[in-house]
Amino acid sequence: MSFDPNIPNVARMYDYYLGGKDNFPADRAAAEKVLEIVPHIPVGVRENRGFLGRAVRFLRAQGITQFLDIGAGLPTRENVHQVAGDAAKVVYVDNDPQVLAHARALLEDSPQVRIIDGDVREPARVLADAGEHLDLSQPVAVLMLAILHFVQDDPRPIVATLTSALAPGSFMALSHVCSDVQPEAAPGVERVYQGASAQFTARRSPEIIALFDGLDLVEPGVVNLPEWRSDNPDFMPFRDSPPYFLCGVARKPAR
Repeated sequence: MSFDPNIPNVARMYDYYLGGKDNFPADRAAAEKVLEIVPHIPVGVRENRGFLGRAVRFLRAQGITQFLDIGAGLPTRENVHQVAGDAAKVVYVDNDPQVLAHARALLEDSPQVRIIDGDVREPARVLADAGEHLDLSQPVAVLMLAILHFVQDDPRPIVATLTSALAPGSFMALSHVCSDVQPEAAPGVERVYQGASAQFTARRSPEIIALFDGLDLVEPGVVNLPEWRSDNPDFMPFRDSPPYFLCGVARKPAR
């Protein structure tokens, strides 16, 4: 992927939703079109970052010391390696030139961390490159947060390729925008992203839940982002809402 500031970029649009400054006019214009359709997106992306932190802390408590973060996006606060601590090995994967440049500059003094140029749609190559830093014969946590809704084809083969290569006791943490709440909004959002660096594909909750097939979901299962082991259960955006941005963590069984 080449760098073009005039093409809306999904990582920079995400940065804009988070209130960041690593974005360009084309990104902001496209993001504003999406916000006209789904105004609560900034809440969702903030909750997605919160889920990332809670999931990584949970995984460290389970003894996981290796993390493969696919579709890592632009570095922000509380990245995986910062939450996981110095004892953990982390591989970040992205195919965006700006993301790679930012991450390499940030991580040049972090020997336990690698950033590799890779695409979630090529999981075998991602595993091969990540295996130069991670020991795939030992448990690994694969993180795919807010990335599979930018895969147009059925993402289940991607998940199957990744999880089949992992050792028993490995985990997968995943989040995916869900169109159950506003199915009428999906076509408009998809049209905006057709002109961006990656195309958005709306999916309903059964399709997202199916991504965990063959794995053992940990409690509380597949739920809206703020409902997953919340640090502050009194603050619950979209309490009792139908699925809108689902997430879950699952373990690869020994069988």
